[in-house]
Amino acid sequence: MKVDFGGGEEIAFERVGRAGVVTLTRPKALNALTHGMVKALAAALTTWATESDVAVVVVKAEGRAFSAGGDILDVYRRGKAGEHPVAFFADEYRLNTQIESYPKPYISLIDGIVMGGGVGISFHGSHRVISENALFAMPEVGIGFFPDVGGSHLLPKLPGSFGRYLALTGDRIRAGDIMASGMGTHFVPSASHPLLVEELASSGNPRAALAKFITEEPAREIDDGALHTISKLLSVDRFKEVIAGLQRAAPRDEFAQKLLDTISKRSPTSLHVTFKQIRDGEMLTMPECMQMEYRILNRMLQGHDFYEGIRAALIDKGSTPQWKPADINAVSNADVEAYFAPLGEGELRL
Repeated sequence: MKVDFGGGEEIAFERVGRAGVVTLTRPKALNALTHGMVKALAAALTTWATESDVAVVVVKAEGRAFSAGGDILDVYRRGKAGEHPVAFFADEYRLNTQIESYPKPYISLIDGIVMGGGVGISFHGSHRVISENALFAMPEVGIGFFPDVGGSHLLPKLPGSFGRYLALTGDRIRAGDIMASGMGTHFVPSASHPLLVEELASSGNPRAALAKFITEEPAREIDDGALHTISKLLSVDRFKEVIAGLQRAAPRDEFAQKLLDTISKRSPTSLHVTFKQIRDGEMLTMPECMQMEYRILNRMLQGHDFYEGIRAALIDKGSTPQWKPADINAVSNADVEAYFAPLGEGELRL
Protein backbone atom coordinates (compact mmCIF):
# COMPACT_ATOMS: atom_id res chain seq x y z
CA MET A 1 0.00 0.00 0.00
CA LYS A 2 1.45 3.35 -1.04
CA VAL A 3 1.66 6.09 1.56
CA ASP A 4 2.14 9.79 0.86
CA PHE A 5 4.55 11.68 3.11
CA GLY A 6 5.39 14.27 0.48
CA GLY A 7 8.47 14.25 -1.73
CA GLY A 8 6.47 13.98 -4.96
CA GLU A 9 8.05 11.71 -7.55
CA GLU A 10 11.49 11.86 -5.92
CA ILE A 11 10.87 9.38 -3.10
CA ALA A 12 8.21 6.68 -2.62
CA PHE A 13 6.75 5.15 0.54
CA GLU A 14 4.90 1.85 0.91
CA ARG A 15 3.52 -0.28 3.69
CA VAL A 16 4.35 -3.88 2.77
CA GLY A 17 3.40 -6.38 5.44
CA ARG A 18 5.31 -5.51 8.59
CA ALA A 19 7.72 -3.18 6.78
CA GLY A 20 7.74 0.48 5.96
CA VAL A 21 9.57 0.58 2.61
CA VAL A 22 11.26 3.72 1.28
CA THR A 23 12.50 3.92 -2.31
CA LEU A 24 14.62 6.77 -3.68
CA THR A 25 13.25 7.43 -7.16
CA ARG A 26 15.63 9.91 -8.85
CA PRO A 27 17.85 7.42 -10.71
CA LYS A 28 18.81 9.89 -13.47
CA ALA A 29 20.16 12.22 -10.77
CA LEU A 30 21.83 9.27 -8.97
CA ASN A 31 19.17 9.74 -6.27
CA ALA A 32 20.79 12.95 -5.04
CA LEU A 33 18.82 14.19 -2.04
CA THR A 34 16.59 17.24 -2.29
CA HIS A 35 15.04 19.18 0.56
CA GLY A 36 11.67 17.63 -0.25
CA MET A 37 13.10 14.11 0.01
CA VAL A 38 14.70 14.88 3.35
CA LYS A 39 11.49 16.28 4.84
CA ALA A 40 9.39 13.42 3.49
CA LEU A 41 11.69 10.74 4.90
CA ALA A 42 11.75 12.46 8.29
CA ALA A 43 7.94 12.56 8.32
CA ALA A 44 7.69 8.87 7.42
CA LEU A 45 10.11 7.85 10.15
CA THR A 46 8.26 9.92 12.73
CA THR A 47 4.97 8.24 11.81
CA TRP A 48 6.31 4.70 11.56
CA ALA A 49 8.13 4.95 14.88
CA THR A 50 4.78 4.95 16.68
CA GLU A 51 2.87 2.47 14.50
CA SER A 52 2.96 -0.91 16.20
CA ASP A 53 2.37 -2.86 13.01
CA VAL A 54 5.52 -1.41 11.42
CA ALA A 55 8.31 -3.65 12.70
CA VAL A 56 11.12 -2.56 10.37
CA VAL A 57 12.00 0.26 7.98
CA VAL A 58 13.71 -0.63 4.68
CA VAL A 59 15.42 2.02 2.54
CA LYS A 60 16.41 1.20 -1.04
CA ALA A 61 16.86 2.99 -4.36
CA GLU A 62 16.22 2.75 -8.08
CA GLY A 63 19.07 2.64 -10.60
CA ARG A 64 22.82 2.27 -10.22
CA ALA A 65 23.18 4.51 -7.17
CA PHE A 66 21.78 4.30 -3.70
CA SER A 67 22.40 8.04 -3.40
CA ALA A 68 25.39 9.95 -4.69
CA GLY A 69 24.90 12.78 -2.19
CA GLY A 70 22.89 15.93 -1.85
CA ASP A 71 21.71 18.15 -4.68
CA ILE A 72 24.93 20.14 -4.49
CA LEU A 73 24.40 22.11 -7.70
CA ASP A 74 21.27 23.65 -6.22
CA VAL A 75 23.24 24.66 -3.14
CA TYR A 76 25.94 26.16 -5.38
CA ARG A 77 23.52 28.23 -7.46
CA ARG A 78 21.67 29.54 -4.43
CA GLY A 79 24.89 30.35 -2.62
CA LYS A 80 26.27 32.25 -5.60
CA ALA A 81 23.03 34.24 -5.63
CA GLY A 82 23.65 35.25 -2.04
CA GLU A 83 21.18 32.80 -0.50
CA HIS A 84 22.85 30.31 1.80
CA PRO A 85 20.43 27.35 2.06
CA VAL A 86 21.16 26.44 5.66
CA ALA A 87 17.56 25.25 6.17
CA PHE A 88 18.18 22.29 3.86
CA PHE A 89 21.23 21.24 5.82
CA ALA A 90 19.53 21.79 9.18
CA ASP A 91 16.71 19.45 8.19
CA GLU A 92 19.17 16.95 6.72
CA TYR A 93 21.27 16.92 9.90
CA ARG A 94 18.15 16.48 12.03
CA LEU A 95 17.21 13.51 9.83
CA ASN A 96 20.68 11.99 10.25
CA THR A 97 20.28 12.28 14.03
CA GLN A 98 16.79 10.78 13.86
CA ILE A 99 18.11 7.75 11.95
CA GLU A 100 21.02 7.20 14.36
CA SER A 101 18.66 6.98 17.33
CA TYR A 102 15.75 5.32 15.53
CA PRO A 103 13.85 2.94 17.85
CA LYS A 104 13.17 0.27 15.21
CA PRO A 105 15.46 -1.67 12.86
CA TYR A 106 16.47 0.64 9.99
CA ILE A 107 17.75 -1.42 7.08
CA SER A 108 19.57 0.23 4.17
CA LEU A 109 20.03 -1.81 0.99
CA ILE A 110 23.16 -0.29 -0.52
CA ASP A 111 23.37 -1.59 -4.06
CA GLY A 112 25.50 0.94 -5.94
CA ILE A 113 27.06 4.34 -5.36
CA VAL A 114 26.71 5.84 -1.89
CA MET A 115 28.34 9.18 -1.16
CA GLY A 116 27.81 12.28 0.93
CA GLY A 117 24.15 12.75 1.78
CA GLY A 118 23.45 9.15 0.78
CA VAL A 119 25.81 8.04 3.53
CA GLY A 120 23.85 10.16 5.99
CA ILE A 121 20.56 8.35 5.34
CA SER A 122 22.05 4.84 5.34
CA PHE A 123 25.14 4.27 7.49
CA HIS A 124 23.68 5.68 10.70
CA GLY A 125 20.97 3.01 10.64
CA SER A 126 21.09 -0.28 12.53
CA HIS A 127 21.58 -2.54 9.47
CA ARG A 128 23.75 -1.58 6.45
CA VAL A 129 23.29 -4.28 3.82
CA ILE A 130 26.03 -4.15 1.19
CA SER A 131 25.94 -5.69 -2.30
CA GLU A 132 28.77 -6.40 -4.71
CA ASN A 133 27.88 -3.15 -6.50
CA ALA A 134 28.43 -0.90 -3.50
CA LEU A 135 30.84 2.01 -3.96
CA PHE A 136 31.43 4.30 -0.97
CA ALA A 137 33.11 7.70 -0.77
CA MET A 138 33.06 10.89 1.24
CA PRO A 139 34.72 13.07 -1.42
CA GLU A 140 33.94 16.49 0.07
CA VAL A 141 37.52 17.73 0.58
CA GLY A 142 37.88 17.58 -3.21
CA ILE A 143 35.17 20.24 -3.63
CA GLY A 144 36.24 22.53 -0.80
CA PHE A 145 33.70 21.12 1.64
CA PHE A 146 33.88 18.62 4.53
CA PRO A 147 32.44 15.13 5.24
CA ASP A 148 29.22 16.21 6.92
CA VAL A 149 25.89 14.32 7.43
CA GLY A 150 27.41 12.71 10.50
CA GLY A 151 30.81 11.92 9.05
CA SER A 152 32.31 13.11 12.33
CA HIS A 153 30.32 10.41 14.14
CA LEU A 154 30.74 7.55 11.64
CA LEU A 155 34.34 7.83 10.47
CA PRO A 156 36.19 8.04 13.83
CA LYS A 157 34.75 4.63 14.74
CA LEU A 158 36.60 2.85 11.93
CA PRO A 159 39.70 0.97 13.12
CA GLY A 160 43.25 1.83 12.16
CA SER A 161 42.54 5.49 11.27
CA PHE A 162 40.67 4.22 8.21
CA GLY A 163 38.02 6.89 8.67
CA ARG A 164 40.66 9.60 8.58
CA TYR A 165 41.96 8.12 5.35
CA LEU A 166 38.51 8.22 3.75
CA ALA A 167 37.89 11.77 4.97
CA LEU A 168 41.25 13.27 3.97
CA THR A 169 41.51 11.67 0.53
CA GLY A 170 37.93 11.22 -0.65
CA ASP A 171 39.05 7.88 -2.08
CA ARG A 172 36.39 5.41 -3.22
CA ILE A 173 36.17 1.95 -1.72
CA ARG A 174 34.16 -1.11 -2.75
CA ALA A 175 32.21 -3.81 -0.98
CA GLY A 176 35.13 -5.75 0.52
CA ASP A 177 36.61 -2.71 2.22
CA ILE A 178 33.19 -1.39 3.28
CA MET A 179 32.52 -4.67 5.05
CA ALA A 180 36.00 -5.10 6.52
CA SER A 181 35.97 -1.57 7.93
CA GLY A 182 32.80 -2.35 9.87
CA MET A 183 30.62 0.14 8.02
CA GLY A 184 28.63 -2.64 6.41
CA THR A 185 26.85 -5.07 8.71
CA HIS A 186 25.70 -7.73 6.20
CA PHE A 187 26.76 -8.72 2.69
CA VAL A 188 23.84 -9.76 0.49
CA PRO A 189 24.23 -10.09 -3.30
CA SER A 190 22.18 -7.65 -5.37
CA ALA A 191 20.03 -10.40 -6.90
CA SER A 192 18.76 -11.35 -3.44
CA HIS A 193 17.68 -7.87 -2.36
CA PRO A 194 14.07 -8.12 -3.63
CA LEU A 195 13.67 -11.47 -1.86
CA LEU A 196 15.15 -9.97 1.30
CA VAL A 197 12.58 -7.16 1.24
CA GLU A 198 9.79 -9.74 0.89
CA GLU A 199 11.14 -11.72 3.84
CA LEU A 200 11.51 -8.62 6.00
CA ALA A 201 7.95 -7.57 5.18
CA SER A 202 6.65 -11.03 5.99
CA SER A 203 8.51 -11.71 9.24
CA GLY A 204 9.44 -8.27 10.55
CA ASN A 205 12.55 -10.01 11.91
CA PRO A 206 15.82 -8.63 10.46
CA ARG A 207 18.05 -11.25 12.08
CA ALA A 208 16.11 -14.19 10.69
CA ALA A 209 15.55 -12.59 7.29
CA LEU A 210 19.18 -11.60 6.77
CA ALA A 211 20.40 -15.03 7.86
CA LYS A 212 18.69 -16.51 4.80
CA PHE A 213 20.51 -14.32 2.30
CA ILE A 214 23.94 -13.34 3.61
CA THR A 215 26.90 -14.80 1.75
CA GLU A 216 30.65 -14.61 2.09
CA GLU A 217 31.80 -11.04 1.62
CA PRO A 218 34.38 -10.07 -1.02
CA ALA A 219 38.04 -9.73 -0.10
CA ARG A 220 39.53 -6.36 0.74
CA GLU A 221 41.06 -4.44 -2.15
CA ILE A 222 43.33 -2.31 0.05
CA ASP A 223 46.30 -4.46 1.03
CA ASP A 224 47.87 -4.91 4.45
CA GLY A 225 50.83 -2.68 3.62
CA ALA A 226 48.55 0.23 2.74
CA LEU A 227 46.47 -0.36 5.88
CA HIS A 228 49.65 -0.28 7.98
CA THR A 229 50.67 3.02 6.40
CA ILE A 230 47.23 4.51 7.07
CA SER A 231 47.23 3.33 10.69
CA LYS A 232 50.73 4.55 11.39
CA LEU A 233 50.80 7.90 9.60
CA LEU A 234 47.23 9.15 10.05
CA SER A 235 46.89 8.46 13.79
CA VAL A 236 48.78 11.59 14.89
CA ASP A 237 47.26 14.55 16.74
CA ARG A 238 47.75 17.36 14.20
CA PHE A 239 47.20 17.56 10.46
CA LYS A 240 50.63 19.06 9.84
CA GLU A 241 52.10 15.94 11.47
CA VAL A 242 50.20 13.85 8.90
CA ILE A 243 51.84 15.75 6.06
CA ALA A 244 55.29 15.59 7.65
CA GLY A 245 54.98 11.84 8.20
CA LEU A 246 53.84 11.21 4.64
CA GLN A 247 56.71 13.29 3.28
CA ARG A 248 59.24 11.29 5.31
CA ALA A 249 57.75 7.95 4.27
CA ALA A 250 57.04 8.71 0.60
CA PRO A 251 60.54 7.97 -0.80
CA ARG A 252 60.33 4.35 0.40
CA ASP A 253 56.55 3.80 0.61
CA GLU A 254 54.60 3.90 -2.64
CA PHE A 255 51.24 4.13 -0.89
CA ALA A 256 52.42 7.02 1.29
CA GLN A 257 53.43 8.83 -1.90
CA LYS A 258 50.00 8.14 -3.36
CA LEU A 259 48.31 9.54 -0.25
CA LEU A 260 50.50 12.63 -0.39
CA ASP A 261 49.74 13.19 -4.07
CA THR A 262 46.01 12.83 -3.48
CA ILE A 263 45.89 15.08 -0.43
CA SER A 264 47.92 17.77 -2.21
CA LYS A 265 45.07 18.23 -4.70
CA ARG A 266 42.43 18.81 -2.01
CA SER A 267 41.37 22.11 -0.48
CA PRO A 268 43.94 23.02 2.21
CA THR A 269 41.27 24.66 4.34
CA SER A 270 38.95 21.67 4.00
CA LEU A 271 41.76 19.31 4.97
CA HIS A 272 42.60 21.17 8.17
CA VAL A 273 38.95 21.54 9.18
CA THR A 274 38.16 17.92 8.32
CA PHE A 275 41.08 16.58 10.34
CA LYS A 276 39.92 18.47 13.44
CA GLN A 277 36.30 17.47 12.80
CA ILE A 278 37.11 13.74 12.62
CA ARG A 279 39.56 13.91 15.55
CA ASP A 280 37.12 15.77 17.81
CA GLY A 281 34.12 13.70 16.72
CA GLU A 282 35.59 10.62 18.36
CA MET A 283 34.66 12.08 21.76
CA LEU A 284 31.22 13.45 20.85
CA THR A 285 27.69 12.08 20.70
CA MET A 286 25.78 12.08 17.43
CA PRO A 287 23.79 15.24 18.36
CA GLU A 288 27.01 16.99 19.40
CA CYS A 289 28.64 15.99 16.11
CA MET A 290 25.73 17.39 14.12
CA GLN A 291 25.84 20.68 15.99
CA MET A 292 29.58 20.89 15.31
CA GLU A 293 29.05 20.13 11.63
CA TYR A 294 26.34 22.79 11.39
CA ARG A 295 28.81 25.36 12.70
CA ILE A 296 31.35 24.30 10.08
CA LEU A 297 28.69 24.31 7.36
CA ASN A 298 27.67 27.90 8.02
CA ARG A 299 31.26 29.08 7.65
CA MET A 300 31.91 26.93 4.56
CA LEU A 301 28.88 28.42 2.77
CA GLN A 302 30.27 31.88 3.38
CA GLY A 303 33.76 31.03 2.16
CA HIS A 304 35.57 30.64 -1.16
CA ASP A 305 36.70 27.05 -1.59
CA PHE A 306 33.30 25.34 -1.67
CA TYR A 307 32.10 27.41 -4.63
CA GLU A 308 35.46 27.10 -6.36
CA GLY A 309 35.46 23.34 -5.89
CA ILE A 310 31.97 22.96 -7.36
CA ARG A 311 32.87 25.24 -10.25
CA ALA A 312 35.91 23.13 -11.12
CA ALA A 313 34.18 19.76 -10.68
CA LEU A 314 30.69 20.38 -12.06
CA ILE A 315 30.49 23.72 -13.88
CA ASP A 316 33.79 23.89 -15.76
CA LYS A 317 34.24 20.15 -15.62
CA GLY A 318 37.82 18.94 -15.40
CA SER A 319 39.39 22.31 -14.58
CA THR A 320 41.79 22.76 -11.68
CA PRO A 321 40.35 24.52 -8.61
CA GLN A 322 42.21 27.57 -7.35
CA TRP A 323 42.07 27.16 -3.60
CA LYS A 324 42.46 30.11 -1.23
CA PRO A 325 44.81 29.69 0.46
CA ALA A 326 46.53 27.26 -1.90
CA ASP A 327 49.22 26.10 0.54
CA ILE A 328 48.52 23.69 3.38
CA ASN A 329 50.97 25.61 5.58
CA ALA A 330 49.12 28.89 5.00
CA VAL A 331 46.11 27.74 7.03
CA SER A 332 46.54 28.90 10.63
CA ASN A 333 45.14 27.38 13.81
CA ALA A 334 43.01 30.49 14.23
CA ASP A 335 41.61 30.01 10.72
CA VAL A 336 40.58 26.46 11.58
CA GLU A 337 39.15 27.27 15.01
CA ALA A 338 36.90 29.93 13.48
CA TYR A 339 34.94 27.21 11.67
CA PHE A 340 34.05 25.58 15.00
CA ALA A 341 33.02 28.72 16.90
CA PRO A 342 29.48 28.78 18.35
CA LEU A 343 26.72 30.35 16.28
CA GLY A 344 24.80 31.93 19.15
CA GLU A 345 21.13 32.12 18.22
CA GLY A 346 21.93 30.35 14.96
CA GLU A 347 22.90 27.01 16.51
CA LEU A 348 21.30 23.83 15.17
CA ARG A 349 18.20 22.90 17.17
CA LEU A 350 17.68 19.15 17.44
